[in-house]
Amino acid sequence: MTLLDTLRALADPTRLRIMRLLASMELAVGELAQVLGQSQPRVSRHVKILCDAGLAERRREGGWVFLRAAIGGDADTGGDSAAIGAVVARLLAVAEEADAGFGLRCSEDRQHLDAVRALRETHAADYFARHAEQWDHLRSLHIADGPVEAALVEMLGQGADTAALGRVLDVGTGTGRMAELFAARADRVVALDKSPEMLRVARTRLQHLPAGRVELVQGDFAQLPFAPGSFDTVLFHQVLHYAIAPEAVLAEAARVTAPGGRVAIVDFAAHDREELRTAHAHARLGFSDAQVEKLLLDAGFEPDGERALPGHELIVKVWTGIRSAHAQSAPAGNVTPIQPEHARTGRKATS
Repeated sequence: MTLLDTLRALADPTRLRIMRLLASMELAVGELAQVLGQSQPRVSRHVKILCDAGLAERRREGGWVFLRAAIGGDADTGGDSAAIGAVVARLLAVAEEADAGFGLRCSEDRQHLDAVRALRETHAADYFARHAEQWDHLRSLHIADGPVEAALVEMLGQGADTAALGRVLDVGTGTGRMAELFAARADRVVALDKSPEMLRVARTRLQHLPAGRVELVQGDFAQLPFAPGSFDTVLFHQVLHYAIAPEAVLAEAARVTAPGGRVAIVDFAAHDREELRTAHAHARLGFSDAQVEKLLLDAGFEPDGERALPGHELIVKVWTGIRSAHAQSAPAGNVTPIQPEHARTGRKATS
């Protein structure tokens, strides 16, 4: 990012409005077009200019392309480009307050943005309504979420300390509950899921969090699109039983976990509810302690603890492990590793 490129990219009222909208939340190109009242091709041209100048970033999720601001981070640790970006972010915020006309337009845009948020919530509610019967049946077989979440927080030993978890990867985020739970305890949370539909549900759930606190990424837990050592904490909440090859999934988790980092697995203890394979696509009918211990050791984690939480018909277990400083994991196959946003901007974990 150079100053001249930055100033050229901002020299348009629409692009200024786009940057103020992206300061609030990540938006799809179609959503930006809806808020701005312009055609999608026209908005796409503006977006290209902003991305080419390093002011915004694209991210594809299924058939959708989402945009997020690429400025406003830590100017002290990200080099010259980050310093320029931080100044530009501040300038745009001040301009909205000082320039009455620009401020009014930004206020009107945010009113339209509220309508986009409301539409997301409606779509999420419809999705839950269509699947409520399946989820209610599965939930009735095990313990409620509250005790499980409390046990997970306690076993990670973090209490309510901010940033104690460092850089967090929530694998198979689903509705985004774990990302929401740990957002205040982390430097940043990357919430990954393979399903674009579930990511849209998660985006609705997480949209009240400050911009930049949580990053949503579409990806496969067997081929994580991140560089080695990108995270300090990796979470698997009720997701490992979907893995046909859980050993490969945990090997990938180990690859992206920094030495001394933590992994936490929440899943069912071994059971015989065979109908869950067909009704809910479970590839594994839970796990025994011995299975999980071997999976962790083979992947390069030292088992660190386990806890059973008896429910109704199924028992929920929480297992934790610590990434060995000397273990080596195989690199991801056929994946070009990318760094999550906090790593790309140079910010460090404080755990």
